[in-house]
Amino acid sequence: MVSPPRRSPIDRPAQQPADRRTRAATARAAARRAEQRRRLLLRSAVGVLGLAMLGGLAAVVVSDRGNGTATATGTDPGPGTGTGTGTGIPPQPRTTAEGRTGAPPWEAPADPAAAVTAAGLPMLGSEGTVEHIHAHLDIYLDGRAVAVPALVGIDEGAQRISPLHTHDTSGVIHIESPVRADFTLGQFMTEWQVSLAADHLGGARTDAAHTLTAYVNGRPVTGDPAAIKLGAHDEIALVYGTSTENAQVSVPSGYAWPSGL
Repeated sequence: MVSPPRRSPIDRPAQQPADRRTRAATARAAARRAEQRRRLLLRSAVGVLGLAMLGGLAAVVVSDRGNGTATATGTDPGPGTGTGTGTGIPPQPRTTAEGRTGAPPWEAPADPAAAVTAAGLPMLGSEGTVEHIHAHLDIYLDGRAVAVPALVGIDEGAQRISPLHTHDTSGVIHIESPVRADFTLGQFMTEWQVSLAADHLGGARTDAAHTLTAYVNGRPVTGDPAAIKLGAHDEIALVYGTSTENAQVSVPSGYAWPSGL
């Protein structure tokens, strides 16, 4: 029996270059598929992370708007900025006062929240601490003092409070805000629901015989008294009446501030 001829070792390598090229092409294709899978996974991970970050930011903003904090970042805008972003406190305070146009006494409004809203201010869950100052208000009508009531800007039932409010009948106006901002007499008078302008105080109107003069720290000021800004330890007086009645009023230039105010 004749054995089949053996292939020479020289004959076999003739197939090897083609085999190597095939294996190399297969390896390159596998590498491309792996790279495509890696890029797809990376894009998916980035998309999920972006959505999570966006959702987290939205939650922070919504939470900030609901709890009355200063800003979405929780930072204080700084002195003199007059901005109340995120707190419901407008950057520009109202310089007019709307409310009752009758005669005193003017009690605190039965619906303090509505009065505070009319003043353009928020009802907070607690007193602000970023700005904490006090001013004092005296009112004289026809030569007689008019009391400023307690609990202006405070809803005891709902446990809510405006950054601008009174605690008692002393005439002390508390400015306790979560941000630094300007507050005006017009805002307070609107919270009190007593109309005020250059020509009237409540139902008392100026005419040939009656004048209305506003004083800050004993000095008369011109213009609409509702636009007066409330400064730390300012003494504000509104004096309405005839010249004879007004002469009976000793306009205060300051207030005897108790310790701690």
